[in-house]
Amino acid sequence: MAISNIRYGEGVTKEIGMDLQNLGARRVCLMTDRNLSQLPPVKAVLNSLAKHSINFQMYDNVRVEPTDQSFLDAIAFAKKGEFDAYVAVGGGSVIDTCKAANLYASSPMADFLDYVNAPIGKGKPVTVPLKPLIAVPTTAGTGSETTGVAIFDFKELKVKTGIASRAIKPTLGIIDPLHTLSMPERIVANSGFDVLCHALESYTALPYKMRSPCPTNPINRPAYQGSNPISDVWALHALRIVAKYLKRAIRNPEDREARASMHLASAFAGIGFGNAGVHLCHGMSYPISGLVKTYKPKDYNVDHSLVPHGLSVVLTSPAVFAFTAQIHPERHLEAAEILGADIRTARIKDAGFILADTLRKFLFDLNVDDGLAAIGYSKADIPELVKGTLPQERVTKLSPRPQTEEDLSALFEASMKLY
Repeated sequence: MAISNIRYGEGVTKEIGMDLQNLGARRVCLMTDRNLSQLPPVKAVLNSLAKHSINFQMYDNVRVEPTDQSFLDAIAFAKKGEFDAYVAVGGGSVIDTCKAANLYASSPMADFLDYVNAPIGKGKPVTVPLKPLIAVPTTAGTGSETTGVAIFDFKELKVKTGIASRAIKPTLGIIDPLHTLSMPERIVANSGFDVLCHALESYTALPYKMRSPCPTNPINRPAYQGSNPISDVWALHALRIVAKYLKRAIRNPEDREARASMHLASAFAGIGFGNAGVHLCHGMSYPISGLVKTYKPKDYNVDHSLVPHGLSVVLTSPAVFAFTAQIHPERHLEAAEILGADIRTARIKDAGFILADTLRKFLFDLNVDDGLAAIGYSKADIPELVKGTLPQERVTKLSPRPQTEEDLSALFEASMKLY
């Protein structure tokens, strides 16, 4: 089990200047994005850095839903700055970009594809020491502050991929629930759906004892190892919080209890999936994001079309869990019950349909787009979407039920319309 150190509490961001002093940091790289650079979370960090006389340079050019090029721009900045510590203030896009910048600045001779997941990159193990990285998440979603994973859009192949290594996980995640108060409604919803799928996928993933072959050396053991007794605890706990608080957090920005609870749930689910992994919702989401046409989501202040990660993940969830429930139906039924289904008279063989219906109702209540068709896809796109899912072996292999290309086509087709 590998996780970052976590500090939680309202206002703990003010301690970050002292943390950097304690690390003996002389040149700090502060990463964020253009929107956040004007908002309270970044101001709180800047105040703490100033108060403790920390010498830093700010990089606010992070792209929301990063690309290989946006990673490379951040890496160039990091190499030039010769930093001895990093601070990332933002959602998964910012934290992931900062992880990549730290990795390649610490390994200046490496080619970009060296550490990118196979089969797109070489997936080499990271053997160089990295600099300390403090992550300050501002969304209640990705759990990136706890994991050794960084995801980006590989533009040339129109597919999402990433870097997965325990070596890149942050040194410290500062979870300050005050930061979630600056999130607009749809960002709360979409990042919350990522938490939901992290919990559901890691709990239903292939059990760790069934993953094979066993690595010849522990350095090659993947970050994502399959469902396991420790991750299960975190995944179920996160799922319960999502069931209780996500709707409240979306509907009422002033509901501090709900927003703070979702912030913690994001980290809890991160601890779970960061070691167990995710499977088909995530594997299929990468081409859904990567092949985006003209969709621009509400509440995202961006100049490019994008499908927010949490939305791209959740749209296939009803079809996916109806498909995977043949294996471990009892786990699927348990998840449905946590999300509000009445399972007193349920038959175990209907677990997948019950969970799928529960998810559909949940998404309908939260005004989620009606399937892939609503974000610009049609049946004609299915072959490309399948082709973009095939390289995602790192996660698709963790599905409890193996899938053929025909299965994937059927899952995309079933996800075109939800309601």
